[in-house]
Amino acid sequence: MNNFIRLLLKSCFGLDITEKVNLIERPPTEEIVTHDELVELFKTNSSPKHYIGLEISGFLHLGSLISTGFKINDFVKAGVKCTVFLADWHTLINDKLGGDWEAISKVSKYYHDAFKIVCPDVKIVLGSKLYEEKREYWSDLVKFTKHMSIARTMRTLTIMGRSEDDKKIDVSKLLYPAMQAVDIHSLDVDIAHAGMDQRKIHMLVREIFPKMKWRVPVAIHHKLLPGLSKPAETSDSQILGKMSKSDPNSGVFIHNTDDEIKKKINKSWCEEANIQNNPLLEIARTVILHEFNEMNVERPGKFGGNVSYLDYSQLETDFAEKRLHPSDLKQTVGNYLVKIVSPIRDKLNLSEEIFEIIKKSY
Repeated sequence: MNNFIRLLLKSCFGLDITEKVNLIERPPTEEIVTHDELVELFKTNSSPKHYIGLEISGFLHLGSLISTGFKINDFVKAGVKCTVFLADWHTLINDKLGGDWEAISKVSKYYHDAFKIVCPDVKIVLGSKLYEEKREYWSDLVKFTKHMSIARTMRTLTIMGRSEDDKKIDVSKLLYPAMQAVDIHSLDVDIAHAGMDQRKIHMLVREIFPKMKWRVPVAIHHKLLPGLSKPAETSDSQILGKMSKSDPNSGVFIHNTDDEIKKKINKSWCEEANIQNNPLLEIARTVILHEFNEMNVERPGKFGGNVSYLDYSQLETDFAEKRLHPSDLKQTVGNYLVKIVSPIRDKLNLSEEIFEIIKKSY
């Protein structure tokens, strides 16, 4: 009877708080700051507001669109009102697309259309539009910067792929971190969401917002999808080895054909029994098993026969113990990615003009 009542309540009122939190915690989520704050948020607000900001730069790929989009859809399923913020002014400041405003505006439409395909329930806001509508934005920006030192600003520049030791940056780039923080306030969000590479800005927000008596959002960071090449030898390889828009060999792009996807996966780095920073295992964990209830590996009987994985832990164990060979993993991942990417590619109109604008900017 208790189970019946629980199911009846769920059908009438949706997910309970635990189920919502579980959805938000599932891969590729890496960190929630803090878990208790998220629980308390859902206790007082069944439909909190979320935001994730994106620069408008290169071709969208498996990490920037699909893995990110799937994570956004977890928030949507949890009853969260989600916003994708297309940061066109940030794109210009960071010299992406050659700092050409016309090019940025055209590519913005490509990003808008792509996220609407993957995340149909998301609201999309253009940075320049927000700044036109929020007349107090620039005064808020000045007030926020009164709490930032030059040294702290320089340390935060890593969020835009810049070195904190860079002595040749133009002054506009010093505005970037503060603008990103004030975006969060202007959008009036309860949850600030980003990849782990943006963690510094959220920690800055959590430090300064209370001083300004602004609402402090819960910060949620997802793990960045690694590139297909062998990761760099660095303590921060999770960030530096990420799938890159500027390196055509590092990732699977949405405009890649089925054959190109399979060839890239076949050439990818996948060392036998090595589960550390393995891009194919990470794709299986955060993309394939996110969308499919099981992952079926087809192989001849003499090599162990077909096997199905209902969860990632068993897949990882079999690979680590050499019961699953890299070639079988590659073939399987390639086949599943074709199933995931091809419907999106077929719906997304990447015109020759947009293709050439992006290609020229590399």
